[in-house]
Amino acid sequence: MKIEHVAIWATDIERLKSFYETYFDAQATSKYTNQTKHFQSYFLTFASGARVELMYRPDIEAGPAHERTGYAHLAFSVGSEAAVDALTQWLVEDGYNRLNGPRRTGDGYYESVVLDPEGNRVEITV
Repeated sequence: MKIEHVAIWATDIERLKSFYETYFDAQATSKYTNQTKHFQSYFLTFASGARVELMYRPDIEAGPAHERTGYAHLAFSVGSEAAVDALTQWLVEDGYNRLNGPRRTGDGYYESVVLDPEGNRVEITV
């Protein structure tokens, strides 16, 4: 058994799709639109085979931008500490909010955490 995909409700799936394509090399499907339900989505596929579905429907409200129970973050392994540093710096230079890092955590991970355009936490690790 494997997890098939994780889904994220978003207010701007075009912007979110572009973010993950640009910084995390995601490959997006064509946009799916259900006119009856006013629903739109993209599936993003990453090099590892992992998939994320970006979903939009106008009646879904944006959630609070603080920590809450439920899914906490997406984590991407980029292969080296130098790659963590470089990607984090690129994101910061492009105006994305860095919450912490790069740093070594108490459990030994080397990581940084940034927010995607919708305020979702993205962990960048070795």
